Amino acid sequence: MVTTVKNRRYEDEDSGLGVRHFQVFLLFFALTVAYALRVNLSVAVVAMTDAASSNPDFPEYQWSEKIKSLLLSSFFWGYVITQVPAGQLARKFGGKIMILTGLTICSVLTVLTPLCAKWGDWKLVCALRVVEGLCQGVVFPSTHTILSKWAPPKERATLGTCAYSGNQFGTILMLATSGVIAASPIGWPSIFYISGGIGCVWSVVYFFFGAGSPEESKSISAEEKKLIEMSHASEVSNAPEVPKDQLPTPWLAFLTSPAFLVLIVAHSVHNWGFWTLLTEIPSYMKNILGKDIKSNALLSSLPYICMFAMSFVFSAISQQLNNRNCVSTVTSRKLFNSIGLWIPMVTLIGLAYVDPEQSELAVVLLCFTVGMNGATYLGYNMNHIDLSPNFAGILMGITNCVANIMSIIAPLIVGFIVTDEHDPTQWRIVFFIASGFYLVGNTLYVIFGKANIQPWNDPPIKPRRNSTPQVESQH
Repeated sequence: MVTTVKNRRYEDEDSGLGVRHFQVFLLFFALTVAYALRVNLSVAVVAMTDAASSNPDFPEYQWSEKIKSLLLSSFFWGYVITQVPAGQLARKFGGKIMILTGLTICSVLTVLTPLCAKWGDWKLVCALRVVEGLCQGVVFPSTHTILSKWAPPKERATLGTCAYSGNQFGTILMLATSGVIAASPIGWPSIFYISGGIGCVWSVVYFFFGAGSPEESKSISAEEKKLIEMSHASEVSNAPEVPKDQLPTPWLAFLTSPAFLVLIVAHSVHNWGFWTLLTEIPSYMKNILGKDIKSNALLSSLPYICMFAMSFVFSAISQQLNNRNCVSTVTSRKLFNSIGLWIPMVTLIGLAYVDPEQSELAVVLLCFTVGMNGATYLGYNMNHIDLSPNFAGILMGITNCVANIMSIIAPLIVGFIVTDEHDPTQWRIVFFIASGFYLVGNTLYVIFGKANIQPWNDPPIKPRRNSTPQVESQH
């Protein structure tokens, strides 16, 4: 009883901004860099294959549409391979070492991209992108591993949202600036030099100031460290008898846990719909609605801007709900996941029936749909840590691996269905499929999803952790 009272005192104590917030700030920029390095080729390839459209003073490559598609997809070949091993490595060596190594190598390779294009044409660039994907495969599992150490349970969703919103911010920066850079006197190679250079700067900063856990931090105060330790201890019935990094990984328990299986489903259907939207909607709007949003940097980045902004709106709403103890953690996760998947399910269908003369309405619906997806940061995205703080990185690696396979399959299915890009009925089939995935996936998550620590989070010799869902007072 005494321990419980002490834990609550530390959990409820308002410590203001601390080192944990600075670490999340560094993770935000890590994910900003990661996504900038991921999408830079998708915008640079236009200038690389059509120098006259930007700056004719720089090299131009005669790459066919097939080669360009190959280059743009090659990143994901490597990306899915390292997802699961990355979670295990992050547990063994620490999240800081893994994310720092991965992004540093990726940043250096990005700087070398123009040179690789000059020396080895598209084949060497393709190989380089595969290696970049292998390096970035460590980012999400490592981020989850670090968040599981730094974020008190009641701040988990808020801090997680702040970190992962870097995904959208990095994409926005590249879409908004790459066209300007390519047309400037420094030309398209500078897209890679600047994004890679910023990644290298981040690596130096993180090397000196980043920490994988409160124990590794030299600047954390005793009070903040105690607050984090006590908040994590509130999830445990008894003190651990085995160091966490020595716990055996319960692979079979993962794959036979309904709560984790529906988490895989939720992550996968989100990726299916999200990447269907962002990779195929430009084609739909150009061929059906007569609006070329790819040619406009603002229109291209607008959906990402909406998602970036709405993720913070949802975070604030969630925080207020939980400050008033209105909802438990599991209810909060399911509520915001439903907002992030079921509302887009409806608006996707509406998007399919917009008339060509209502192209502005289509842009609004697209932005609203993607913006609502931002609620999933407070849903499935943080659920891995809820289920198992000890194995959060590995769980993220598994779900992100499966989800990104779905991201690769989705555009291929669209290509199979849409044989005539000017036929609206074929596009409606695509939207109905995505909506169906949203419906089924989130329904399963609502029915079977959980937010309490699972028994397999503990080694066999330890008593089980509490199964009572925690109530988040901060989000």
